[in-house]
Amino acid sequence: MKRIVIVGSGNLAEALARAVARTESLQLVQICARNEARARAVAAIAGTTWTCDPQRVAPADLYILAVSDRAVGEAAAALAAPAGAAAVHTAGSVPLDALAPRFARRGVLYPLQTFTQGRPVDFAEIPLFIEASDAAFFAELETLARTLSRTVLPADSSRRALIHLAGVFACNFVNHAYTLGEAVVRSAGLDFAILKPLIGETARKALDAASPADVQTGPAVRHDAPTLERHERLLSGDEQLQTLYTAISRHIWETSKKR
Repeated sequence: MKRIVIVGSGNLAEALARAVARTESLQLVQICARNEARARAVAAIAGTTWTCDPQRVAPADLYILAVSDRAVGEAAAALAAPAGAAAVHTAGSVPLDALAPRFARRGVLYPLQTFTQGRPVDFAEIPLFIEASDAAFFAELETLARTLSRTVLPADSSRRALIHLAGVFACNFVNHAYTLGEAVVRSAGLDFAILKPLIGETARKALDAASPADVQTGPAVRHDAPTLERHERLLSGDEQLQTLYTAISRHIWETSKKR
């Protein structure tokens, strides 16, 4: 599989386009996306062509669908791809069977990373989880994946759903906690910048530890009841946030007792 078309123009599509364009063995022949401005922009970044019409998609060996979860099936069905072409989607929680059955060679290429428009990432450092409709295509997809990343692992749909769930906890929920912390420090008349050294050291400790549970700190793990109660009183004006604080603190304490 040499000739690649990327379907989509979002954050992941942009990162994939950059990664494929940097390889020597793959050729990114087109970006296909509904949003003309973004299709044009991503194509310019990767030095390739673009189209907004899936019926005018370029002939390719592999079509990578980097679209939203709910759009995978529709996008695959709309492609006027040549007979014998392969298709993969990139979604964590979408089963392999979401791809149109007319693609006899179907698969999943799921990168475990967060992506932001205009922010380059080193794709070689990103774990790629792959699944395929048969053993022969799995071998082809694994070879392609290893041109993009140093870490390639098999994951069927059920395993991949758990990996995606883990990513939500480790990325999306953690980032939301930063947002909540920002709101609290701003209520004290301070800027989010004062939390950045703490965030950086917390992340470094978790990365250096065998398990993040080994480096858990704070009043919850110590079961410091006076401090916990003081914090809950400070949150008394926001019942939802107070409930969240109490639930997470209780969970930290209960799980730390089992270690």
